[in-house]
Amino acid sequence: MENLHLKNQLKNLISHPEKHSYLLAVSGGADSMVLAALFADLSAEIQNPEFRFQVAHINYKLRGKDSDLDQKTVQDFCEKNHIRFHLYEVSDKDHQPENSIQLWARELRYDFFRKIREREQLEFLVTAHHLNDQLETFIINLSKASGIHGLSGIPANDNQILRPLLQASKEEIYRFAQEHHIDFREDLSNKKNDYLRNKIRNEVVPKLLETNDHFLENFRRSSQYLNQAKDFIENQVQETENRLTVFNPDHKILSKEKLDQESDFVKFEILKKYGFAQEGEIPKIFKAENGSSFLSKDYQLTVSRDQLIFISLSKEQNIQNPIILAENDDSSEKPLIINIENRIEEIDGINNSFSWDFDAEKVRFPLYLRKQMDGDEIYPSGFSGKKKVSKFFRDEKLSILARQKIWILCDGSNSVLGIIPLRQDRRYAKDEKTKHVLKIFNDKVK
Repeated sequence: MENLHLKNQLKNLISHPEKHSYLLAVSGGADSMVLAALFADLSAEIQNPEFRFQVAHINYKLRGKDSDLDQKTVQDFCEKNHIRFHLYEVSDKDHQPENSIQLWARELRYDFFRKIREREQLEFLVTAHHLNDQLETFIINLSKASGIHGLSGIPANDNQILRPLLQASKEEIYRFAQEHHIDFREDLSNKKNDYLRNKIRNEVVPKLLETNDHFLENFRRSSQYLNQAKDFIENQVQETENRLTVFNPDHKILSKEKLDQESDFVKFEILKKYGFAQEGEIPKIFKAENGSSFLSKDYQLTVSRDQLIFISLSKEQNIQNPIILAENDDSSEKPLIINIENRIEEIDGINNSFSWDFDAEKVRFPLYLRKQMDGDEIYPSGFSGKKKVSKFFRDEKLSILARQKIWILCDGSNSVLGIIPLRQDRRYAKDEKTKHVLKIFNDKVK
């Protein structure tokens, strides 16, 4: 059974598999128990201290005594073979939902696996997905119009998760378990058709297998071709994205005009990487007015004239944290001088050098830098009246990206003291009556 030759399958996924560490997700079913047995045999064959693996099991408590017997099967195997065993037993604190139990269970187990890997310093998570799982996933994704990425199915090596049994059929796994006397448990709930996957597994797949004695083998080859096609297409799409990219050290910026000239497929594949793949969303992006923004889970996309600017939300959250310049005014140094050189990033096209003198008695401490907020107003020096900071940005003809980088100088009452490095607020500026000067400056010149 070549497809169950673990060492060869691992070699297809990673280099030098004997020098890595693994966490096996084992449910007690035939596929995961065969996986555990294959790892135990490989460990005995290799006898290399760098090769090590442990087992993790979750008892969801959904099937009463059967769930406990699943746990016992896995635990007994680990004790017999001296394998480190990790158990998570679901309890009331896990707040099992009435609906979407599959999604809840998936999130719970992968969070459990992640914590174990981090604590035990295990490099890879290994699951026992097999060829029949791959076929079921193909059919599910086919019904969702998920494109070639979805049709290529479950990846064999993705995000530190290995699936070395993907080329093995369920029948091969059962036969291997029988020939090698490997104990396993059948999950009878898989016979119920209350989930889409179960319905496909129990009703659709058997009909397909009846049409052709070599159906599963042919699907195996087709799956391999699809994966090769996916890899080729992804490389071509990446080359196109690189060609359309306006390089920037902080954010991904694409030429809107040039991307709009590409096919709908290329637009979809590029924008999907940033989370913009909802039906009807992509045409809206290309028809949007200058300054429009779109949000995905991980990115903010801003339309700026002929550019699409992608800002990582996680990175932007770090940037948004206020920067404290002075907690209080108890310094013996008079005047109080604050140099913000190296405290903020440079902005393309804007001179960062400035020097402002304030009347220290007019401001409230602490002094800090933050990003623009809705409703911010400034009384700009050199002008009469007040102005919304957002209107000030527009009047200065600042790009969307520059606006997002600029810092606002504020005091303890959240009043705007200045827009760095462009304009000081005249209300707090030093005048002929000032006794205590506060100087804030940046001497860095690009």
